[in-house]
Amino acid sequence: MDRPDYYRFHQGARVLPFDAAEYDARLAGLRARMAEAGVEACVFTSMHSVAYYSGFLYCAFGRPYALVVTPDDSVTISAGIDAAQPWRRCHGDNITYTDWRRDNFWRAILSVTGPGRAIGYEADHLPVAQKALLEAFLSPAAVTDIAPAAMRQRMHKSAAEIALIRQGAAVADIGGCAIREAIRPGLREIDVAMAGRDAMELEIARRFPEAEYRDTWVWFQSGPNTDGAHNPVTARVLERGDILSLNAFPMISGYYTALERTMFVGEVDEASRAIWEANVAAHDYGMRLLKPGARCSEVTEKINAFLAARDLLQYRTFGYGHSFGVLSHYYGREAGLELREDVDTVLEPGMVISMEPMLTIPEGQPGAGGYREHDILVITEDGNEDITGFPYGPGANVV
Repeated sequence: MDRPDYYRFHQGARVLPFDAAEYDARLAGLRARMAEAGVEACVFTSMHSVAYYSGFLYCAFGRPYALVVTPDDSVTISAGIDAAQPWRRCHGDNITYTDWRRDNFWRAILSVTGPGRAIGYEADHLPVAQKALLEAFLSPAAVTDIAPAAMRQRMHKSAAEIALIRQGAAVADIGGCAIREAIRPGLREIDVAMAGRDAMELEIARRFPEAEYRDTWVWFQSGPNTDGAHNPVTARVLERGDILSLNAFPMISGYYTALERTMFVGEVDEASRAIWEANVAAHDYGMRLLKPGARCSEVTEKINAFLAARDLLQYRTFGYGHSFGVLSHYYGREAGLELREDVDTVLEPGMVISMEPMLTIPEGQPGAGGYREHDILVITEDGNEDITGFPYGPGANVV
């Protein structure tokens, strides 16, 4: 019996998040960067880069995946367990590698790159063991970390990307409404979270009937569980007077959007209201600062000063915002576009960034809990456009 190391298995209709022209433009931009860096072939292994340049969002389950880009070819490398699904969901060619012999993944890659080429790879993603296999199988003439250049490309959104992100923001608003309607004393966090997640998944399926549906989620936190922005959902029961943190995250073809709001069950005490209103004021101020020419670090310092003047800066726990695109809670991040002291990127039209100040007041102090608002803004030629519609603040979210 012939048991090949790799083969092509192409069947079914191809369905992608964007038109072929969108991927061709992305690949053209990448190839220009490759030429500048003297790279002859790129081997992308991260979920975000593979998805950005090909449309295919893989499910690793312990197996490696890749996208190989040369001056002429773009080829996804996928495991046999997925059959033809990677080909149906990718732009360009696809090669399936088999489990019959160890390291067939690298033999499939070698069939595209050839030996002795100048290879670009993602140093922030490829493990040490896989890097050694790259060296052994591809015998590269040189290796270059292409991840920073790819990240800089992803930071600038195309019109098609912005259109998809708008859809995601609208879906997040729908999830927020479902969460708000579900909130009442006696329910568990998980009960409320499921209402929001189900509403968003149904809406994504309505808007994108040919898409794959995966990864949409909600973090809904209450009381002391609101102290961290990424705290998981629990079975804690809601009580009157609880502080709440609504976090709705629709995922559409690997593209992440978010809605985050502070809420209270039934009533809010005066100490909590004062902190909430101060964070809302920082949120409003921060959104006004996001415009072309603004430097991320300078925006951060201005909001720091705003909070320091109110004796609240010591309660800030992370940056004030981040980029959007192909990213998720377990893959991807455009770290070059974050509102932090150590990021000096200048905002430009076509970038998409959040404003999300958060204050965490420790237990035992008046107003204890975590306060966070989050809007998504598209940087325009003369300012920004807020594409989040769900209201924020005490006037709207004492439920």
